[in-house]
Amino acid sequence: MAITGTARTRVAPPGTPTPRPNPGVMTRRLRFGYASGSLVTGTFTTLPGLLLLPYLTDTLGVGAALAGVIVFVPKAWDAVLNPFVGRASDRTRTRWGARRPYVLGGGLAMALAFALTFAGPLPGTAGAWFTAAGYLLTATAFAFFQVPYVAMPAELADREADRMRLVGGRVAVIGVAALVTGGVAPALVEAGGGGLAGHRWVGVFGATIIALGALWVFAGTAKGAAATRTGKATGTSASVPTSASAPVPVPTPVPALTPAAGPTPAPTPTPTPANEPTLREQFAAARSNPPFMALLRCVVVQSVATGVLLAGAPYFAEHVLHDSSGVGALVAAFVAPNLLTMPLWQRLRGPRGYTVASTLFAVGCLLFLAAPVLPEGAVLLSMALAGTGHAGQLLFLYAMLPDCIARDTARTERRQAGVLSGVFTTGEGLGVALGPFLYGLVLQLSGYVSSGTGHAAEQSATAELGMLVGFATLPALATVAAVLLLRAYDRPY
Repeated sequence: MAITGTARTRVAPPGTPTPRPNPGVMTRRLRFGYASGSLVTGTFTTLPGLLLLPYLTDTLGVGAALAGVIVFVPKAWDAVLNPFVGRASDRTRTRWGARRPYVLGGGLAMALAFALTFAGPLPGTAGAWFTAAGYLLTATAFAFFQVPYVAMPAELADREADRMRLVGGRVAVIGVAALVTGGVAPALVEAGGGGLAGHRWVGVFGATIIALGALWVFAGTAKGAAATRTGKATGTSASVPTSASAPVPVPTPVPALTPAAGPTPAPTPTPTPANEPTLREQFAAARSNPPFMALLRCVVVQSVATGVLLAGAPYFAEHVLHDSSGVGALVAAFVAPNLLTMPLWQRLRGPRGYTVASTLFAVGCLLFLAAPVLPEGAVLLSMALAGTGHAGQLLFLYAMLPDCIARDTARTERRQAGVLSGVFTTGEGLGVALGPFLYGLVLQLSGYVSSGTGHAAEQSATAELGMLVGFATLPALATVAAVLLLRAYDRPY
């Protein structure tokens, strides 16, 4: 092998396949294909977050604290599973790419399990355990979808602007999914007769949306996956960033190119590439990465706020606004800004943009404290203000993740997008699950009375006050904490 230039640069020998350039131009098909995966994530976040806690307390008659535990435990299981799914996708080599087989298989399995979650074959406690088992299966399948899905932008685009466009489309479709499912599902429960029967229709509806999203993202990202595939398709490892120009100098120590380095070890039946360290080493790398750890802590706490809002919306509508049908309008007001404000948020970047968005979110949440004396239109405007901030929060958090991955890859020359995405997804999922759990504790401490009739029972003034204060202040406090935690994002390595 010839050494040219400086001692730290090597050039591929004759006959080595020239790396194909990473597609810098985002085609409409690729952007839409990737964004369609948010039909899966948006549905999984919105429907259980909105309906599962009240389904357990007001249809199956489970105590509020136990209901919160049932919602939380599957997400805690994901905390264990997600990093291993990421590690597996990092090591996967198929003609469909590393991530797409997981996206398809996980999404379709998730659709089936989601329908089982709300199947409701049994009432009472037995039905609650059946629901818990179905939700655990759904969360497990979701891990196999979400972790590879989150890792894809760092491999589909080289430029920060292109990754921002991919993530912007993803956030917009989250809004579409939440708007459709959050608006339709409560009405579907009522149209289906309420109680167990109405929730079965919700399970089928959610499963259909999830299956469609999984199929679309698998089909729509085919060309992008082909361009970033390792092995013969590219002639280079995916862990070494490439650009439109070739060949690309690859830094490497000179002794590795000399005979003194010794013979190459014989391959094993299942070799581990040299640029892929063990899972423990990758966790250590994540912990030693201040920007990523700051982002991780931030997303955990911020997701608690989202989880509280989703879980509390039905109780807020029923017992504070005294309008059980108003939950659809609340959800619509919250998620519509995802579609309307995205071009404005894309003008900002990183922690600064996140701080601005979080300020709007927190102010909107605190305005709910005045909901008992405000007209309905003003309450919806407060929710829209919170939703406007939430749209920006999602955009900046999701855009900072692939930037962290890209910088980590360039710094370490290791292919660990899956593990980093898995850890990030674990944090986000735990936060979303902690929200209903904490709100369930607030209900329990406030004296909330459960019901097995399919309709909410009359509540005391103390219980209604607890619903209101928890719904308004918990998300605002969590957001303030998230902004403070993100300050370490710009800390140098």
